[in-house]
Amino acid sequence: MFKNLFVKRRRNPYGWFGNYSSWAEVAREAVGYDAGVILERTKNAILKVKNGEAVYERDSVVFDKKEYPFPLITFLLNSANLKKEALHVLDFGGSLGSTYYQIREFLTKGVCASWNVVEQEHYVACGNQHFQDDVLTFHNSIDACLELKKIDLVVLSSSVQYLERPHDFLQQLAAYNFQFLLFDRTAFHYGEKDRLTLQRVPPEIYPASYPSWFFNEENFLNHFSGQYTNVAEFSSYVKGEETMLIDGIQSGYDKGFYLINLSTHA
Repeated sequence: MFKNLFVKRRRNPYGWFGNYSSWAEVAREAVGYDAGVILERTKNAILKVKNGEAVYERDSVVFDKKEYPFPLITFLLNSANLKKEALHVLDFGGSLGSTYYQIREFLTKGVCASWNVVEQEHYVACGNQHFQDDVLTFHNSIDACLELKKIDLVVLSSSVQYLERPHDFLQQLAAYNFQFLLFDRTAFHYGEKDRLTLQRVPPEIYPASYPSWFFNEENFLNHFSGQYTNVAEFSSYVKGEETMLIDGIQSGYDKGFYLINLSTHA
C-alpha cells in the first residue's frame, strides 16, 4: 500500500526542470537537439507520412489520427486573403517539414506558393535528399532563403524557446520587416523574467535533453511593439501544453500569436 502511494507521488522524471543562470550551465547537462538519433527517428516518421503509411507526425512520433493546428491554418488562409495571392512561407525550425505535411491539404495553389524550412545543416541535407518537392524546400538560414524567395509569412512553431539567444533572434526577426508573423507552441511562464530550464524528453519519443526557455510574455512581444499589431492570441492545440509543469509545479504554458505588419497592412 505505502509502496504504491510512493509510486503515485513520485515526480515525473521527464519534462522541464531547473532555473539555470546560463546556457552553458544547462548545456553541460544536456544531450541536444543535434543528436543523430533524433534526426533518424524524425526522418523515418515523416517518410511514413509522405508515403501514406501514417497520417501525421509530431516530434518524431507518428499518429493514425491527425490533430490540426486550426489557428495556424486560419491565419495562413487569412494572410493569403489579405495579400490577394499565394504566400511564400518560411517555417523557422520546421524540422523535415512536419507542419507542411500536417496541413498540406490546406496549402492549395491559391494559398501557398512555397514552403521554406530553415533548419540546422544536417536537417537541411536530409530534407533536400528525402523531402524536397516543388513546394517544400530547405535552407540553412533566413538569409539563404531570402536569396531565393521573397518571404511573406514566417511560421515559428515550438522553435524560439530552443535558441541560445532568443531575444537577439527576435530583434533580428523584427528587422526583416516581414508582412506576417505566426508564433505557435511558444513557451511562457508567469515570472517577470525569462526562465531557462532543462527539458528531458521521454525515451519513447527519443533519448534527449536540451536547454529550453520559458519567456515573459510582455517582454517577448515588446520586440514587435509599434511595428506589428497583435491580431490574435491562441493556446496550443497539443493537449497538455496549455499548462506546463516546471519542477513539478504548474507555472508554464504554450501560446501562439498572429502578428501583422502595420506598414504593409495599415
